[in-house]
Amino acid sequence: MLSYRHAYHAGNHADVLKHLILLQIAQYMGEKPAPFWIIDTHAGAGRYALESAHASKLAEWRDGIGRLWEAPGLPPAAADYLDFVRMLNPDGQLRHYPGSPWLARQMLREADRLRLYEMHSSDVPLLEACFKGAGRQVNITAGDGFAGLKALLPPPPRRALVLIDPSYETKADYSNVIKALQEAMKRFPTGTYALWYPMLLKPESRQLPDRLKRLGAANWLNVTLEVKAPPRDGFGMYGSGMFIINPPWTLEKTLHETLPTLASLLAQGDGARHTLESQSV
Repeated sequence: MLSYRHAYHAGNHADVLKHLILLQIAQYMGEKPAPFWIIDTHAGAGRYALESAHASKLAEWRDGIGRLWEAPGLPPAAADYLDFVRMLNPDGQLRHYPGSPWLARQMLREADRLRLYEMHSSDVPLLEACFKGAGRQVNITAGDGFAGLKALLPPPPRRALVLIDPSYETKADYSNVIKALQEAMKRFPTGTYALWYPMLLKPESRQLPDRLKRLGAANWLNVTLEVKAPPRDGFGMYGSGMFIINPPWTLEKTLHETLPTLASLLAQGDGARHTLESQSV
């Protein structure tokens, strides 16, 4: 896990899906006057320079945010997401990409709070620099977000969005997300939990959605976006998903309107598609 640097993948198709959903949930939470927290268990560096050595090595952003940058007629949710990316690129040239912490900060009001965890020793100082001067509103912990989550729940305002998106470089991460959600739901059953996961041909990856559905949450939404067919050699990510527990009631409709366009724009070959499953009790 500690070898993972999100800068290599910043702005790719998975980021597009994850960040569009993050903004939709945070926007919904901000429509009510009561304060809320956003907790990011694997925060990364906060924002990324797409011309850096890391980001340009794979240049995954070209088939992600790069596909949307000049695309006409985007659905409202995609257009809103793109507006936030443009905030980091005021000259109109796509050179910087916001990570989930930066996007989350834009959604906060005065009484709201952002709690960030990051373990990589190289990304922690970058994350701190990203939020220099933010004061009490943003708290950064150099440590394990899974462990930190236990201490934070339930948050004082009893309203929170928890974003969980580990690297999944080890099999342990698949078990860790299940355990973290089980414990979190016991401590704070009314929280909104948004878990990102990769779509790989590994058994642990293919089994994860069903394990999430069996957690016992009354209300959930499972979203997937595949940009190509599963690879014949069995290697590589061909899509990603978001599993949201206690999603806003508006989110499913928004994604129904948005996912077809994303699947079309981000397709990297035959097999591009999206799915949307839900349960509401």
